[in-house]
Amino acid sequence: MKRVAVIGAGAMGSGIGQVAAMAGHEVILFDAFPNAVTKARDAILLSLNKLAEKGKITDQEAKAVFGRMYFVDQLQSIEGSDLVIEAIVEIEEEKKKLFALIEPLLSETAVLASNTSSLSITGLANGLKNPERFIGIHFFNPPVMMKLVEIIPALQTSDEVTGNVMKEITSWGKTTVLAKDTPGFIVNRIARPFYGEALRIAEEQIATPAMIDAAVKGLGGFKMGPFELMDFIGNDINEAVTRSVWTAMHFDSRYRPSQMQVNLVKAGWLGRKTGRGYYDYKAPVETSSEPLTDEHKFIFNRILIMLINEAADALYYGIASREDIDMAMTLGVNYPKGLLQWADETGIQECVRRMDMLYFQYHEERYRCSMMLRKMAETKKTFYG
Repeated sequence: MKRVAVIGAGAMGSGIGQVAAMAGHEVILFDAFPNAVTKARDAILLSLNKLAEKGKITDQEAKAVFGRMYFVDQLQSIEGSDLVIEAIVEIEEEKKKLFALIEPLLSETAVLASNTSSLSITGLANGLKNPERFIGIHFFNPPVMMKLVEIIPALQTSDEVTGNVMKEITSWGKTTVLAKDTPGFIVNRIARPFYGEALRIAEEQIATPAMIDAAVKGLGGFKMGPFELMDFIGNDINEAVTRSVWTAMHFDSRYRPSQMQVNLVKAGWLGRKTGRGYYDYKAPVETSSEPLTDEHKFIFNRILIMLINEAADALYYGIASREDIDMAMTLGVNYPKGLLQWADETGIQECVRRMDMLYFQYHEERYRCSMMLRKMAETKKTFYG
């Protein structure tokens, strides 16, 4: 693949384009809005200069990378591209309209991909003349810094395309994991309880966001607590992904959006980008400095077991391999260790006991124990035994 086109010059699209150019490709970065193209060009130039200043690339390399990039606002400019990656708004209808315009511009051997984080790849491929060359290539933000890329074949995608794409993205210096086309893929599906269970604990007034964040960081070794991370991501974005996964999973209660977060979005308290979310960033952010107690341990264990349960279910339903699940969570969202590894360390029987205790207390489907964990407990197996 010599020429790569990226459609959408926002933060994700610009980052993907820069990664491809740094890997030696000629890159066409397209956006229908000229202002977006200009902003992307300036942002990429600034990014390359910073990398050069830090000594990660030379000044000559920075100039060469930038020289391989073409910033355009005419879609016809992508003709002749070997790989096209779409990175526009997360609206299925808009993406499908775009693909209908792109496909006639490509040769039969070109690959068409989407960077969607939650929409069905199989659904997006439906309607294309050559759906076998369509695939999901999901980068994480910021693409230049994040190592993980999820590769998601549609039901229609050919094995050859899947294999070639995995090799190609790996050659860009990224770590690829293969995911089945299910809502949220690996990371956005398995990570839901990190936010959802923390929100549930706060809604039940068991603990404040600051206390929950302190428990997760202090006992789990996470770099950011769930509320800090939601504020960093943006509550509008986090809520939208949650709602997308919940809807696609037929309104399974495990993925239900939190009214607490919905209210923050309605108030415009989106997090750091608006100056207020769960925390007020216009004033010094107060974090819990109290010593960790048994209550902190209870909070952390409750969030952890829900994460482990979700990871076990992902393996049970063949979403990804054991290794790819753990790698995705450590590289994609910086978890301190893989969740299936964490399950072994906790003890599979103990994991089942904790889930059953939650179900006994609440009698909600939300707290049903993964059949994978239950079967493993019965046979005394471990994930990495």
